Amino acid sequence: MLKEFKEFAMRGNVVDMAVGIVIGVAFGAIVKSLVADIIMPPIGLLLGGVDFSDIFISLSGGDYASLTAAKEAGAATINLGVFINTVLNFVIVAFAIFMVIRVMNRFTKKEGAPEPEATTKECSYCYSTIPVQATRCGHCTSELAAA
Repeated sequence: MLKEFKEFAMRGNVVDMAVGIVIGVAFGAIVKSLVADIIMPPIGLLLGGVDFSDIFISLSGGDYASLTAAKEAGAATINLGVFINTVLNFVIVAFAIFMVIRVMNRFTKKEGAPEPEATTKECSYCYSTIPVQATRCGHCTSELAAA
């Protein structure tokens, strides 16, 4: 069983996936910092000095100066600012992934490359898939017109 696990873990696609996950986690941390430390402070300043991470609703009825103070007091809160930051993180990560896949597709797709020749065709009588060279359908035995 140990040998099978080693073979499984050392296959190329598993190692590639592990590398992708590690890079993805690191990229997520960068995006989180970008949103929290670079994007949100100017937006908060433009909106009158609002710190988005401190936008919350206290369900306990108490009045707290910050989200940290509410958490220290053990108050139940709805953290709207943290949610806004998380949504922004998601949008940036999704856009970055879209751009990477778009670039990869551009490199993998050969412009003007001919389509591979078809090896099968559809019988015009029974709609079964048959070889291109066939003159009679193997399913319904209909005689086919020469192409």
